[in-house]
Amino acid sequence: MGIVALQSFKNVVSTYLGFFIGAINTLFLYTEFLTDEYYGMVGYMLSLAYVIMPLMAFGIHNTLVKFYSSFKTRISLNSFLTLMLVLPICVIIPLVIITHFGYDIIGNFLSQRNSIIKDYLWHTIIVAISLAYFEVFFAWAKVQMLTVFGNFMKEVFHRVGAMVLLFALHFKIIDLNQFMIGLVTVYVIRMLIMNIYAFSIKLPVITFKRVSNLSKILKYSFLIIIAGSIATVLMDVDKVMLGQYIDIKEIAYYNVAIFISAVIAVPQRAMHQILLPLSAKYLNERDFEALGDLYKKSSVNLFVVGGFIFLLIIVNINQLYEIIPKEFSGGLFVVFVISISKLYDALLGSNNAILFNSDYYRMVLVLGVVLVILMVLLNIVFIPLYGINGAAIATFLAVFVYNSIKLFFVYRKFKIFPFTNSTLKIGILIVSSSLLFYFWDFTFHPIVNIGVKSILITVFYVFIVLKFDFSEDISTLIKRYLKLN
Repeated sequence: MGIVALQSFKNVVSTYLGFFIGAINTLFLYTEFLTDEYYGMVGYMLSLAYVIMPLMAFGIHNTLVKFYSSFKTRISLNSFLTLMLVLPICVIIPLVIITHFGYDIIGNFLSQRNSIIKDYLWHTIIVAISLAYFEVFFAWAKVQMLTVFGNFMKEVFHRVGAMVLLFALHFKIIDLNQFMIGLVTVYVIRMLIMNIYAFSIKLPVITFKRVSNLSKILKYSFLIIIAGSIATVLMDVDKVMLGQYIDIKEIAYYNVAIFISAVIAVPQRAMHQILLPLSAKYLNERDFEALGDLYKKSSVNLFVVGGFIFLLIIVNINQLYEIIPKEFSGGLFVVFVISISKLYDALLGSNNAILFNSDYYRMVLVLGVVLVILMVLLNIVFIPLYGINGAAIATFLAVFVYNSIKLFFVYRKFKIFPFTNSTLKIGILIVSSSLLFYFWDFTFHPIVNIGVKSILITVFYVFIVLKFDFSEDISTLIKRYLKLN
């Protein structure tokens, strides 16, 4: 896993840099410089953009990764890449036309509870288009096994842009409407920079020749729209549905809780960028032994790292909520529930990469559609009863069922399983550490408490991981940077 470990480590660094900047934005700048209503509107706009992004992209970002290595001649590859660039336009243009002529109908439907939503429908559409083509250009780089710059742009660039805009708003250089336009502009610029980088790696040669396996490619692209939509819906539909049931300012409180929990998913997101093309390569070459080895190692590595981040969040969460505005503390339960679901995601390792690049994605899509319907129904039941806590419960239940089915499906079809003897040991370490440190409080300032607890947890956790050598990759990495070898 040399290339995986190297690029994953670099991606983790850039992703955590992005999350650090995002934490400042989410926990402090947005909460201080924007009204709760507009902060909720930003969360709603971006969540809705992410929900419709897979449709805008026509699934090309996954299709490009899956089929790229199967084209062996220059002409066939250029024809395939030309198709990948053109297909999203075939979806985007009709959707833009529908939005133009149906603006009032769509806007009135979405803004039944919160009228502010209607004013920013076009903002959402432009962000969605930018997200779609950004993913296409990122996939263009991924298939060349180059993920570091793209991951930096995906995780850091837009957060820095948002920070600059927030300070500009605070110092009255821009007003609220200009801030919202500026936020959209940041996503457009990010997409254009990724475009330049991708084409600098491999300049497209526009070739309109017949693409072999065209029907198979189109079928996969169409079905992967559903797959991408399922994954995105499971992450963002709760925020979209909250906008239909509760005041939009409460979405701001939910956003903060979700952001805190999402830190657990950072290593998985970083590693996923290189796991996708590698899994596609092993599947195309039918090298199932290498695929199984990648599955196990990715699971163990992500469980160790994700478990450590889970610990840091859970044991420090009470102190963290003491240093942000009091009204946001209503998301405490959300943090606990969503953090557990994110840890389960990490435990599955390269499961998604295997499924999205295999011939069995059709059955998973059917199950996914059922589960999206289940999640929507759960949100309809739980949000009116428990508000943002209900949305968290619905998300947890849907993700738990969805992940469990995917775990079983990969085992059934490929006879490979991500768990090893180390999995149980890591689980025991996470649970025992949570119980040991959660109730251990100091009487210092909350920031000092967080620092002291984090240092103690880090020393304890790293010592146990090294002592029992749960992960060869992680142990080697720790020893290298601590100069223990």
